[in-house]
Amino acid sequence: MNQFLFIMHHASCIVNHASSVNTMVAKIKDQKKTETGALKYLGERINEANTLAIDRILSVEPVFIDVDTALNVIPGMTHDTILHAGPPIEWERMCDPMKRAVRGALVFEGLAENDEAAIQLLKRKKVKLSPNHHHDAAGAMTGIISPSMPVIVTKDSTFGKTVFSTFNEGAGKVLWFGSFEKETLDRLKWIRDIFGPVMKKVIKKAQGIPIWSILAQGIQMGDECHNRHAASSNLFLKRILEPLVSIDLSKRVLLQVYNFIAGNSHFFLNITMAACKLSMDAARGIRESTVVTAMSRNGTDFGIRISGLGNEWCTAPAPYLKDALYNPGYNFNDGAPDIGDSSIIETMGLGGFAIAAAPAMASFAGGGFQESIRITKEMGRITLVKNQKFGIPVLDFEGTPTGIDLRKVVEIGISPSINSAVLHKSSGAGQIGAGIVKAPYECFSKALKAFGRKYT
Repeated sequence: MNQFLFIMHHASCIVNHASSVNTMVAKIKDQKKTETGALKYLGERINEANTLAIDRILSVEPVFIDVDTALNVIPGMTHDTILHAGPPIEWERMCDPMKRAVRGALVFEGLAENDEAAIQLLKRKKVKLSPNHHHDAAGAMTGIISPSMPVIVTKDSTFGKTVFSTFNEGAGKVLWFGSFEKETLDRLKWIRDIFGPVMKKVIKKAQGIPIWSILAQGIQMGDECHNRHAASSNLFLKRILEPLVSIDLSKRVLLQVYNFIAGNSHFFLNITMAACKLSMDAARGIRESTVVTAMSRNGTDFGIRISGLGNEWCTAPAPYLKDALYNPGYNFNDGAPDIGDSSIIETMGLGGFAIAAAPAMASFAGGGFQESIRITKEMGRITLVKNQKFGIPVLDFEGTPTGIDLRKVVEIGISPSINSAVLHKSSGAGQIGAGIVKAPYECFSKALKAFGRKYT
């Protein structure tokens, strides 16, 4: 009981944010005088656990080492498995964009002849649906990964773990935005049959691509490394140009591959996600650590994981992006709830946590560039360290805020800020806007209660 009370003591401000916790806070105050010594002891243990978690996060060195087929390398992938973004969710509760993407993947794989056949397969529960996070993978927006898709293979050269992600499909009618049309399937087939095999040769020729160094340069060139990857994508293209032109390719294919990467400023997004998941997975499962190791959304639920809670998800309804910037002809009423594994980037301390590095993103912050600086500094109040790998020029090269502490989020009442995109809720139009969303406070209050139950 002492352990639970200590945690709740440090969350005393929760009384202003979650009435259900008030009773527990009152109990803390009642017993505080008699349990001070024991509580301090637990506090030291939590701090030690968090120090270990941070050490592991900062020690990870991710490298893009290979390209392979999902079925060959992703743990637990089978011929009838479709992976998706966010915490676990059954077919019936999926949002419209994710349902479209799942159906599109089934047709792409040849498991269904058409949309209607795909629906029948899903209704008869003939398809295994599972979260990317349960398979050492991460996917942007709908996050769909199907068996024959080529995947980016990233490896941590410090601890040896591997994490996977698909290649970013770019803009338009694409599966990651919940579109499912002929051009969607045509692009997926080109990525599988042409682009993936070429990139496998390129990465082998390059002998791997270290990821942090590209992101560190990207931060200093105006990326926040989530909604803005323009610099990082160009740096990656520059890094692979020599191996790309030195392998045996026709001029037509060479130009196709070059134009696909050069024409997609989000190309490096999926590589960043895999690297950030490697980093946060290194901190997973440390007893008594309150560091947040994952935030993810499936378009219905928003879920978080805490190091000391292992693989348990603490969920709340996925929020809407009320203040997003919408494409012409669309508004708030057209948007689906927040979606995607890409918030692993904020969990690692980039994206919304590094928005002060990206002046071009100031319009997303609503209040201009000074608001961007304020947001980054605010994220520093709920994190444990500054990551010196990623110095932000406008903050005199101060490192990005890293290591979200569950106790700080609950006590201060500041939720993590996430730079996200908005998908149309029902038409299959794909992306209709982008903006900033706050992780639901309810996830963190639930996590604190679960933490208390486990360590009582």
